[in-house]
Amino acid sequence: MQGPTADTGAPVIVLTRRRINLIFSALLAGMLMAALDQTIVSTAMPTIVGDLGGVSHMAWMTTAYLLATTLVMPVYGKFGDLWGRRNLFLVAIGLFTLASLGAALAPSFGWLVVWRGVQGLGGGGLMILSQAIIADIVPARERAKYMGPIGALFGLSAVAGPLVGGFFTDSAALGWQWCFWVNVPVGLIAFGIGWTTLTLPRKRSSTPLDYAGIVALSATTTSLVLFTDLGGSDGWGAPRTLLFVAAFVVSVVAFVLVERRAAEPIVPLSLFRNPTFVVATALGMAVGLGMFAAIAFMPTYLQMSSGLSAANSGLLMLPMTAGIILTIQGSAGFIQRTGRYKVFTVAGVALILAAVLWLTTLAGGTSLWTVGAMFFVLGAGLGLIMQNVVLAAQNAVPAGQIGTATSTNNYFREVGATLGVAVFGTLFTSRLADSLTSALSGNAEQAVQAGITSPDTLVPSAVQAAGEPLRTAIVDAYADALAPVFWYLVPILVVALLLAFALREVPLSDVAGMVARGEAVEREEDLPVVPPVTLVADQPATTLGTTDRDDEASLRA
Repeated sequence: MQGPTADTGAPVIVLTRRRINLIFSALLAGMLMAALDQTIVSTAMPTIVGDLGGVSHMAWMTTAYLLATTLVMPVYGKFGDLWGRRNLFLVAIGLFTLASLGAALAPSFGWLVVWRGVQGLGGGGLMILSQAIIADIVPARERAKYMGPIGALFGLSAVAGPLVGGFFTDSAALGWQWCFWVNVPVGLIAFGIGWTTLTLPRKRSSTPLDYAGIVALSATTTSLVLFTDLGGSDGWGAPRTLLFVAAFVVSVVAFVLVERRAAEPIVPLSLFRNPTFVVATALGMAVGLGMFAAIAFMPTYLQMSSGLSAANSGLLMLPMTAGIILTIQGSAGFIQRTGRYKVFTVAGVALILAAVLWLTTLAGGTSLWTVGAMFFVLGAGLGLIMQNVVLAAQNAVPAGQIGTATSTNNYFREVGATLGVAVFGTLFTSRLADSLTSALSGNAEQAVQAGITSPDTLVPSAVQAAGEPLRTAIVDAYADALAPVFWYLVPILVVALLLAFALREVPLSDVAGMVARGEAVEREEDLPVVPPVTLVADQPATTLGTTDRDDEASLRA
C-alpha cells in the first residue's frame, strides 16, 4: 500500500512562533464565519420561513446544514491526511461564502434549503480542518492554550449573533437576506488571510480513494439524521421512521464490510482497536448527546419566561460563555505544565451532570439569576471537557492519522447531538402540548381576550401581554414540561462520567504533528543540511569515466 508522501518540491517549514500565530489567525477567521452564521440565522429563522412560505418545513433549515456538516467531516479529515489541509481549508471557505451568496438570493424556500446544505459542506470542513491544523502546528502539550481564543470566539458568536440577526431581521432597509450577505465580505477576508498565511505542506498519494466507503458512510449518516428528524415529527413507530431505521442498519453493515477491504479507508477500523481513542470518542458522543439537548431548548423557555426578544435572549447565554472561557483558560496552563488532562475531563463531566440535575428543579418562578448560575456551571463543565476529548483522541493516534482521528471523534459527537436533540425534543414537545392545553383551557376567557387561540400560535410577546394569571400558567407549563425531561439525560451523563474515569491518560506529545511527520522543524538550525556540490569544469566526453558520467547525469537531473 502506498501511503501519502510529502511533496518533494515543497521546502521543509520552520514552525516559528510568528508563523504559528499567522496560521492560527487564518483558522480563527474561518471559524468565526461558521460560528457567527449559525447564531445569526437561528434568530432570523421564523421571519425567513414566513417570507418564503416554508413554516411547515422549518426543520429542514437546520436538518440540511446538520446533515451536510456531518456527512463531510470524515471526508475532510481523511483527505487532509492524504493531500494536506491548506487547499481543503480554502475550498471550505469558498463553499461557505458561495453558499451564503446563494442563500441571500434564494427565490424560494427549496433553494434556500439547498444553499444551506452547501453551507454545511463548507462549515464541516472549517471546523474539522481547524482542529487538525492546530494539531499539525502545535504540540499536544501546548494545544490547550489555543482553545481559549476559540472558546472566546464561540462565546462572542453566541452573544453577537442573535443581536446582529435581530437587527437585520427587524430593519426595514436591510431584511433577513443580510444574515447571509454579511458572510460574503467576511468570507472573502477569511479567504485572503488563509491564502497568504496558511503555509502548510502539500502531499501526494497514489492510493485509490475509498469511494465505496464515502457512499456507505453517507448513506449511514443520512438515514440516521432522517430517522431522528422523522421520529421527532411523525413518531418513532411511524412507517417512514422504521424505514430509515432499516436503512441505517443495512448501511452500517455495508460500511464495515467496505472499510475492511479498502486500501485507505475513509474511517480506518484500526482506530477502534485503540482503547484510548474509543473511550475518548464514546465520551464525546455521550456528552454531545446530553449537552446539546440541554442547550437546544433552554432559549425557548427563557424567551417565554423573560419576555425578551430572540435578539436580546442571546444575552442570557453570557453566563455559559463565561463559564466556558474561564475553565478553558484556567486549565490550559496546568495541562501545559504537567501534561495531565484526565482530571479535567472527569471534573467537566461531573459539572455537566451537576448542572443537569440542577436544571431538573426548574420552575415557573425560577429567577433569571438562578438560571444564569445553572448555565454558568454547565458552561464550566463544557470548557473542561470540550477540548480534552479531542486532545485525548489526537494524542492517542500516530501523527499521520491526526485528521482522521479528529474528524471521527467529531463525527460521533455530532451523531450523539443529533440523537439527543431529537429524543429530548420529542419528550419536551409532547409534554409541552399537554401542559399548554391545560393552561389555556383553565384560563379560556383570558386567552381569547389576549388573542391566544392555540398553543401553536404562542410567541414571547403574546405571553408577556397576556396578564395574570394566564402568563404564570403558560410559563409554568413550559417549566413543568422541560424540567422533568432533564432526568432522562442523567443516566447518559452517569455513563459519560464512568467513561471519563476509564480514560487512559497517555503522556502528551511534545512534538507537533508536522514535525513528527518530517514536514516541519521547530528551529532554523534543525533544517536538514545539504552538502555543497562542487561543479567540475567541462571536459571532453571521451575523458570521462563511468563514475564521472554518472555524476554528471545526477547533477543535470
